[in-house]
Amino acid sequence: MSASITRRKLLATAVVAGASGILPEAFAAAKSGDEAITPFKFSASNAELDDLRRRIKATRLPERETVSDNTQGVQSETITKLAHYWANDYDWRKIEAKLNALPQFTTSIEGLKIHFIHVRSKHEDALPLIVTHGWPGSVIEQMKIIKPLTDPTAHGGTASDAFHLVIPSMPGYGFSGKPAETGWDPIRIAHAWIELMKRLGYQKYVAQGGDWGDAVSEQMALIAPPELFGIHVNMPATVPDDIAAALQPGGKKPEGLSQEEEHAYDQLDDFYKHGLGYAIEMANRPQTLYAIADSPVGLASWMIDHDIRSYELIARVFDGQPEGLTREDILDNVTLYWLTNTAVSSARLYWENKLAFFAVKNVQIPVAVSVFPDEIYAAPRSWTERAYPKLIHYNKLAKGGHFAAWEQPNVFCDELRQAFRSVRT
Repeated sequence: MSASITRRKLLATAVVAGASGILPEAFAAAKSGDEAITPFKFSASNAELDDLRRRIKATRLPERETVSDNTQGVQSETITKLAHYWANDYDWRKIEAKLNALPQFTTSIEGLKIHFIHVRSKHEDALPLIVTHGWPGSVIEQMKIIKPLTDPTAHGGTASDAFHLVIPSMPGYGFSGKPAETGWDPIRIAHAWIELMKRLGYQKYVAQGGDWGDAVSEQMALIAPPELFGIHVNMPATVPDDIAAALQPGGKKPEGLSQEEEHAYDQLDDFYKHGLGYAIEMANRPQTLYAIADSPVGLASWMIDHDIRSYELIARVFDGQPEGLTREDILDNVTLYWLTNTAVSSARLYWENKLAFFAVKNVQIPVAVSVFPDEIYAAPRSWTERAYPKLIHYNKLAKGGHFAAWEQPNVFCDELRQAFRSVRT
């Protein structure tokens, strides 16, 4: 098949191939020069994996914490168990094989290599969806949702629920390039994603994200290309200005809040007082974090202390208690950061960002929101309805937290199916 074949024919062929996880080589070759789309696979060398284990075993740990809880941070018992499992029992090759079984590609946008997974459904009328991860995440977060969303008839859905999936690695993260210049903030990433979807030939699509993925998806919505029909977010930006002001140092909780609003306020207040340290350091001095680029155990400790409820879940996993995540899940993600040396390059996104993360952005296109109880804050319906005048879906779930697609993939997929049914017609 030559590069002159139309994009429409290539996409039609890709639908058939999508069922087996293979995108035709001709589609990747259909563009040339800066817009070329190139198949991608990754294989870590044995030397890299041996060096990782050596570094883990050579870790110099500090004395244990002087308290009996986690108020001083990641506890010695948790990190010791993690390091022992990582050095002695963990096998990177398993997730590497799973990644390489997926259709992965790279393309250059504004001079930067962008890596993405692209799985097309066998169902002809599937809705294209671009899903954006956050920090400390990667495309590994979304791997559990690929089959249920692209092949819904085999996973409790119907053909009318099908999606074509595009899952990119953000600049400076995973297999994407590391920016060598400033300016790669959520707004620029949003423009890049719009270009990526255009380059893939999609004339109608939706977007999804949590954490930084929310920031990028909302910026896509503000740019509002005609091809974007709606977004779904699981960590929405809904905090009213008066609430944001009250949360500043010296502020006082407003009176007259509903029970739901008061709970969200208390969650945010606790996060700003006790859980925001990692973000402040990365926003102010990301280049100072040489230690997490040099010590795998230091990197793991930094990454798993994202928010207290996520940390508690991860600690329980290493105690052998069943949770939405496994030890392999956690170490797959940390190992990806290690092998790609993206600890510092990913941190720079916090330095680049000038947006108020939870502030209302005045999004005017259709928005769907799923609220997981152990997220940084559970967005109240009242705030959400004011933030998104075209709210098409709002649901509060019984279980799940910050890494919703990773922790609760079945629930997450059902939410996406419900969220976008109204925009498919």
